[in-house]
Amino acid sequence: MNWISNYVRPKINSLFSRREVPENLWTRCPECGTMLFHRELSDNLRVCTNCDHHMAISPRDRFASLFDGGVFTEVTVPEPITDPLHFRDQKKYPERMRAAQKATGEKEAMLVAEGEVGRTPMVVAAQDFAFMGGSMSMYVGNAVIAGAERAVRLKRPFVLFSAAGGARMQEGILGLMQMPRTTIAVEMLKEAGLPYVVVLTHPTTGGVTASYAMLGDIQIAEPNALIGFAGARVIEQTIREKLPEGFQRSEYLLDHGMLDRVTHRKALKEELTTIIRMLTRQGPAIRGDLPKPDPARAAAK
Repeated sequence: MNWISNYVRPKINSLFSRREVPENLWTRCPECGTMLFHRELSDNLRVCTNCDHHMAISPRDRFASLFDGGVFTEVTVPEPITDPLHFRDQKKYPERMRAAQKATGEKEAMLVAEGEVGRTPMVVAAQDFAFMGGSMSMYVGNAVIAGAERAVRLKRPFVLFSAAGGARMQEGILGLMQMPRTTIAVEMLKEAGLPYVVVLTHPTTGGVTASYAMLGDIQIAEPNALIGFAGARVIEQTIREKLPEGFQRSEYLLDHGMLDRVTHRKALKEELTTIIRMLTRQGPAIRGDLPKPDPARAAAK
């Protein structure tokens, strides 16, 4: 009996049991609940094919779709002091950093790169919400400054994709100090006469919204992105009133003059190319491998 229960039955079960499917092959849309195959979702830039909900996308994947041919060069960011406050809650700050680095494969919450978008040279920075909520740390402040300095040096426009829950509490006042530091970096771009375009993605809140995320010459947002300083619940408790439907969402902010555009992720590359070329007084972008139009011939027509 032991031989049957210990050997024969498990063998039969293993032959007829259904093969398990790895969990990472499918993603459930948080908006409509549709199960999406990972390749289909990746090909669609992590936008739900059923309801068009924009899910989080890593800076590296965003750059791969944004830069021409997916080719870009990372901009070096100065390393700040590690754990300056020796902060500890349930875990030590260095432990949380190592966990975030392992989960995302990135050094910190912001990636800065340079390359061509629609054959238009520019410097681009993007925050990673998966890295400790995209929180604004000393490194993030250094990254914004490094991107702005690189743009000024190369005389290129600077585009920034924001995604953050605010300043990083493990760095205390040093995290909050990145608000004035990054504001000065934006002023460097303005003094150099270079465009600064911000694309606000879901979510962009706290000190990031109160600094570099709302200082762009052009403010663009992805659809239905949460954008604000304080949370809706905090605001309602403070003013003791019910907030309007869709409050702090990108479409609401567009209707009330806080944004210039709300643009689908798949249309962002063309949108940014057109805006940057207009701001820098360049001609229309060259499509595909067609030769550049002859201005004299166009004028004659």
